[in-house]
Amino acid sequence: MYPKGNQGKGSKGSVQFKSTKGRLQIVFSYLVEEDSEIRRKRFYISTGYEDTPLNRQLVGDTVRTIQRDIDYGEVDLSLRKYKPAASLTTDSSIPPISPNASTQSQLTLSELWEKYSQFKRHQVSPSTYYKDFTKHKNHISRLPSDKLEDAGLIRDYLLENLTLDAARRCLTQVKACCKWAVDEKLIEVNPFLAMTIKKPKGSDEDNDINPFSKAERDLIIETFLKNKYYKHYTNYVKFLFSTGARPSEVAALQWKHVDGTVVKFRQSIVVSEDGLVLKQGLKTQKKRDFPINSHVRAILDDLKPEIRDPEAFLFSSPKGGFLDQHNFSTRAWKSVLGACNVPHRKSYQCRHTFISLCAEENISSILIGRWVGTSAEMIDKHYGATNFPNSKPPDLT
Repeated sequence: MYPKGNQGKGSKGSVQFKSTKGRLQIVFSYLVEEDSEIRRKRFYISTGYEDTPLNRQLVGDTVRTIQRDIDYGEVDLSLRKYKPAASLTTDSSIPPISPNASTQSQLTLSELWEKYSQFKRHQVSPSTYYKDFTKHKNHISRLPSDKLEDAGLIRDYLLENLTLDAARRCLTQVKACCKWAVDEKLIEVNPFLAMTIKKPKGSDEDNDINPFSKAERDLIIETFLKNKYYKHYTNYVKFLFSTGARPSEVAALQWKHVDGTVVKFRQSIVVSEDGLVLKQGLKTQKKRDFPINSHVRAILDDLKPEIRDPEAFLFSSPKGGFLDQHNFSTRAWKSVLGACNVPHRKSYQCRHTFISLCAEENISSILIGRWVGTSAEMIDKHYGATNFPNSKPPDLT
């Protein structure tokens, strides 16, 4: 049982793995009671595995098991539960925890974030640096501890004090920061490596259905067109409303994906620890084609450059990079909806608007599902579509 006197789940200890002379080793600390004193002991598990991607994945499973046991006070101090046919050792006790204990010489998360921020400063736009890096710096400054050994406490604080999305974003950036620090040999291991924050069930945007009306849709498009700051995004918004495609799929479209009759969805843009990246395949399928109707044709004609580069993207940021859906949503989308007094909903609702309007036109749920990349059952369940033999997307005017 976990010893009395702990100050919360995150303070019980943390676990990580590192590579020592080409072999993987698990290291974790845990509070135990010895001679009526609370002491933090450090445990080592020499796995015997070579440092390869596959073995890192295997060891990562053990790391997650240990972290779970630490969090719930169920650590097997004999280590037999975690032994992968390798030697196990425990070092001498760390001195008793004391309010007056001296800090370790290891760099703190705040110090690492400052170094990481300076490294990334000239690799991102000034607005991104100012907004995002400053935001995460502020989150880090409010942490109950910025010591790397308190990684579990840091994760729990983020979950308890930020929205789930903000906590996930902050943890992702902290993990990326420590990954960079390991590569730069500023620290030996990344204590956040095995930590993830998952979406709760029911939070999927595909199930959060609150579509716009036709009047709201048209007003939003018109307001984008007239906005001197965000006019650049007008065709992107039109395309979202006209195809029901997911924003990550639309942002990834290149001219090579457009032919005379269909738009070919083959990839998406996703957020990784290294920023926005292209990922082959879609959310629920490898590929799909969307028939080009008059609305989509008009958008493509308006977008079409004089010299068409097959590798160029249809939609991009104002400076020509990947269209960052997060930045678009928090700035352009939020500003325009406020300007036209339309109750705020996420831009993902453009997808639900298209599907809902198709359903109102009695388009076959099977066809709608093919166009937007979902099942006919989901269409019928959430949008009340009925099956009629229309064969092309309507203009929805």
